[in-house]
Amino acid sequence: KVAVSGNPEFQKDDLVVGLIIWAEYSVIKPGGMLRKLDTMGFPLSNHLGVLGFSGLAAYAGFFEVCKPKKGEKVFVSAASGSVGHLVGQYAKLLGCYVVGCAGSKEKVAVLKEKLGFDDAFNYKEETDLAATLKRYFPDGIDVYVDNVGAEMQAAAITNMNNGGRVAVCGVISEYTDSGRKAAPNMIDVIYRRITIRGFVAADFMNVYADYMSTTCDYLRTDKMQSLEDISDGVESIPSAFIGLFQGHNIGKKMVRIAEE
Repeated sequence: KVAVSGNPEFQKDDLVVGLIIWAEYSVIKPGGMLRKLDTMGFPLSNHLGVLGFSGLAAYAGFFEVCKPKKGEKVFVSAASGSVGHLVGQYAKLLGCYVVGCAGSKEKVAVLKEKLGFDDAFNYKEETDLAATLKRYFPDGIDVYVDNVGAEMQAAAITNMNNGGRVAVCGVISEYTDSGRKAAPNMIDVIYRRITIRGFVAADFMNVYADYMSTTCDYLRTDKMQSLEDISDGVESIPSAFIGLFQGHNIGKKMVRIAEE
């Protein structure tokens, strides 16, 4: 919320969103990434998650990168995370068969019981990921939205059908362990004509209006849910950040600096 403004575009008490430092007060210089926020009746937190870059990454990664068709088989890794839990819901609304993986029994239950995934599994309980995916996708995977990288990516590609598409959104397994890498079987990639594409949400601002319109409609009609994991206070920032890499969060992790 704007406290004081020397910029005619912003008035005192306007709500704004942008790249702002974690602090109780920030000074934003001219040219800073900032825009007025129209809440459209949604909670402020939604505008950092389902209606923010996480939502755009999920929407664009699934629809624009993967070009899915109704009835296709979709696998989502880190499926209870900020992007993954939205991808799975978009896929179900399109009419796809959707399986997700997550790192705890609690997260698996959320995916199946709250978000409507067709199935889900705890990857920490599995010793052979390729065999696990074969069990959940006996007819193969058509679309894989990858938030993990490493061994999970390799196992998914082993189980992909001809013409399979992989959208690489994140590699959480490698962010804190640069030595942990795995490579897909490139013979599979070639002969099954598999497409693997990395992307970031900002690549797809051209579909922003469609994404917002579609997602707002889904939220208003309760066809879609936004999972949010909120910590309170500046002092919670370190534990919140570290917790991301330890899988503590379900949904979009946020720190609330002050109550509105």
